[in-house]
Amino acid sequence: MADKAKTPILIVLVLIILVSLSVAGATFNLLQKERTQNLVLQENLEEIRTTQKIAEAKLEESKKMIAGLESKLQEAQAQISNLTTGLDQERATKDQALSQIEQLRQDLETQKGLRLELENKLGQAQSEMAKFQAQLTDLEARKSDLETKVKELEAKTQDIELGKIVVSPEATAIVGGDAAAAPQESQAKEAAVASSLEGKILVINRDYNFAVINLGSKDSVGIGDTFSIYHSNKYITDIKIEKIHDSMSAGSFVSAQMKDKVSEGDKVLRKSK
Repeated sequence: MADKAKTPILIVLVLIILVSLSVAGATFNLLQKERTQNLVLQENLEEIRTTQKIAEAKLEESKKMIAGLESKLQEAQAQISNLTTGLDQERATKDQALSQIEQLRQDLETQKGLRLELENKLGQAQSEMAKFQAQLTDLEARKSDLETKVKELEAKTQDIELGKIVVSPEATAIVGGDAAAAPQESQAKEAAVASSLEGKILVINRDYNFAVINLGSKDSVGIGDTFSIYHSNKYITDIKIEKIHDSMSAGSFVSAQMKDKVSEGDKVLRKSK
C-alpha cells in the first residue's frame, strides 16, 4: 500500500521534475534567446550609439558648416547689398552720363547749325568783301585818275591868274585880276570882291559826291566856304569847300540829289559869309 501510495507521488514528482526541466529548458532557451537578443540589442545599441556619435559629430560639423554658411550668406548678402548700391549708383551715373551725352549731342547739333550759319554768313561776307574789294579797286583807280587829272589841271592852271568879280548873285561880268589889285580901290571894295569870287567847275565826281573848281588858296578860298553853282545862269545847288590847293579846291554837294544836273564848266559864285 505504501509502495502504491508512493508511486503516484513519484510520478507527480517526475512530472514536476520533467515540467520543471521543460520549464527550465524553455526558460534557459528563453534566457539564451534573451541574452542573444540582448547581445544583438547591445551591439545594435552600440552601433546606434556609434552612429549617433557619428551623426552628432556630423551634426556638429553641419552646424559649424551652417554657421559658416550663414556667415558667408551674411557676407554675400552684404556684398549683394553693396553691389546693389553700387549698381544703383552706376545706373544713376549711367543715366546722368546718358543725359549729359544727350545734352552734348543737342549742343553739338546746335553748334553745327551755328557753324553752318556762320559759314553761310562768312561766305556772304567774303562775297560782299570781294565785291567791296572790286569796288575799292575801281574807286582807287578812279581816284588815281582824278588825282592825275587834278595834277594835270594844277599844272595847267598854276600860271593862270583867275579873275574876280564884284556883282550881285545874278551878275555875270568878270573883272580882271589887275583891276582887283588896283591900288586905288578901297578896303570895302576889296572885301566885297573877296566875298564874291566867281569861277567854274573843273571836275565832277558823282560817286564821291564832290566837285573841283578852279579857285584855290591864292584866291582867298577858305575851308567851309560855300559856292553856288549856275548852269546857263540858272541856280542849281551849292558846294561846300573841304579841301584847298593853290589854284583849285574841292567841295561836296550840299544837295546830293542835284549833282546830276551839274556839268563841267558850270559857273560857281561864292556866297557871302
